[in-house]
Amino acid sequence: MGITEELILYRQLEYERLFENFTGLLEEGIPTIPEKAGDSSKKGTDTGLYYQCLHELVELAASHGFEGNLWHNFLAFLLVNHENAYSKACEIGGTAGETLQKAALHDFRIFRKLFAFDLSALKLGDMAAPEIDFIVDYRCMSGAGTMFNRRIRDMICVLAVELGQAKTAEEFQEIITRFYRNFGVGRFGLHKAFRIEHGETDIVIAPISNIAHVKLADLVGYEIAKKKLTDNTEAFVSGRQANNCLLYGDAGTGKSSSIKAIANQYYDRGLRIIEVYKHQFQDLHDVIAQIKDRGYKFILYMDDLSFEDFEIEYKYLKAVIEGGLEKKPDNILIYATSNRRHLIREKFSDKAELSDDLHNNDTVQEKLSLAARFGMQIYFGAPDKKEYLQIVKALAEQHSITLREEELFAQAGRWELNHGGRSGRTAQQFINDLLGKKQD
Repeated sequence: MGITEELILYRQLEYERLFENFTGLLEEGIPTIPEKAGDSSKKGTDTGLYYQCLHELVELAASHGFEGNLWHNFLAFLLVNHENAYSKACEIGGTAGETLQKAALHDFRIFRKLFAFDLSALKLGDMAAPEIDFIVDYRCMSGAGTMFNRRIRDMICVLAVELGQAKTAEEFQEIITRFYRNFGVGRFGLHKAFRIEHGETDIVIAPISNIAHVKLADLVGYEIAKKKLTDNTEAFVSGRQANNCLLYGDAGTGKSSSIKAIANQYYDRGLRIIEVYKHQFQDLHDVIAQIKDRGYKFILYMDDLSFEDFEIEYKYLKAVIEGGLEKKPDNILIYATSNRRHLIREKFSDKAELSDDLHNNDTVQEKLSLAARFGMQIYFGAPDKKEYLQIVKALAEQHSITLREEELFAQAGRWELNHGGRSGRTAQQFINDLLGKKQD
């Protein structure tokens, strides 16, 4: 029985086949094919498994951007991704009970042995295994990879170095426990944004690896609106009472960008954002069940939210926000953007005194009740001419565009006349056009 089979908590690991195959090679060396009677050509070593492991380690490094000792990076990656009783207890409470600590220490003794193994001692027959040096000091030329951003990649690589230098199992445990306490564990610990997907049997909250790195300071104007949003979010991540937010107003005014900026600004304080589309509202109870007991604050983000008369999905949302038997967990808020203040399409006939609806007022109140359940409603209006030109000027300065101010404003005015009117989005599109024409 290999040492990895003695693990208690850290079982059913991600990339488990690679883990078991490479640890087997470290313990036993590259297996020898026994000579069959009358067939001496079958005697030798089976290098296929060895090279397959090297291939998988390199592919993992390419997709995740790992550098340095790929074996150590791989082990650290497994530890930070494995959600078990110990890692989740440390994420939520900063530590775990005595029994869990003992079980985890048992597993960390095993992992420390795997970290401490001298890869140069891996044997291919009677010789040292070839091509082993490059996975000990691997250099990635493609940046942070496609799965993680550079910051997360660097966190894992630094953790791998620290764990590799641990002198005892107790020190090893303290290092990984501190990581769980500071950053969390699994996909919620490593990523800031998620989407909902349907798995084979259940709802999957899948990470979004590349979210726009917009900051609130990048959004010119709307200072009052941004402050309301920031104050509400600050209260939420600080554990105080906060409201669900509806950002409404004209198209292209920065509503969606403001929420993305909030996700970036508060990630380090445990804020996570999950994008939910209208057709997924019926899955909200399953989503909430997966996140309500985690040590993070979650924003369920609904972009461009609005409903036509015939659509009934808003009723699922109403029940989740307020009105169902189960109380909405304290670590979840809903932030939505919409061009409609009341979210559901209204008609003059809704307010007509003579209507074929016997209880017309009840129908109107039904439509208004969804928006009323957002305790914070923040208006983003289209900028006037002066504000629009201020946005253009600020964006031009950010991108080092050196046109004279008079010419810049004249072109910006012509652009907005032909491209949907004044808005932050129109200003950004104008700047993009200038950058596209800029000569190197």
